Amino acid sequence: MKDFQSLTNFQLDALREMGNIGAGNAATALSELIGERVDMGVPHIDVRHFSEVPEIVGGSESFVASIYIKISGSAPGEILLLFPVEDAKQLLCILLKEHSILSRQTFDPLESSALMEVGNILAGSFLNALATITSLKYIPSVPGFCADMAGAILGAVLHDVGIMGDHVLYIKTDLHFQATKHVGGYLFFLPEAESLETILNTLGVSG
Repeated sequence: MKDFQSLTNFQLDALREMGNIGAGNAATALSELIGERVDMGVPHIDVRHFSEVPEIVGGSESFVASIYIKISGSAPGEILLLFPVEDAKQLLCILLKEHSILSRQTFDPLESSALMEVGNILAGSFLNALATITSLKYIPSVPGFCADMAGAILGAVLHDVGIMGDHVLYIKTDLHFQATKHVGGYLFFLPEAESLETILNTLGVSG
């Protein structure tokens, strides 16, 4: 059984192109949602060991807002989106035109719902682009939301899905809004073991 580290430079380039396509689609959808222009920086796509994930987002004890989406279809798995809490608050200020969130530590139901809608857009854009390069079908679930320390969230997700391999594919992207505001977020893609094999086969990596 191979994992994401089996990918050649050519296959990684294909995934990077997928990230660019997904970022463009997400920017368009977010622009329509909030009624102003949104640009997305060139996404950074990398493969990391599971143990490195907390450090990617600032450490195990860093407080983050997370959106968790199960994927069914041709290649089942999970998507985990993480926003550092200050970035999540900034995003909510833009989405809801409400600045009181900056002084609070918790998210109310409306705010949680708004972040889940953003998660839907980002995950959907990623999956649509991934479907384009793999010709596989991906069906996202209704998202779940949690705000907690990164280590606790990651532990809960890995307990739920099980360890599927040593490595995870992640995308770091920046959302750029008018008035020079920008928000950073992380998308982690965790396919199930059989799904990973299926995806890699479509990219030219045999099991």
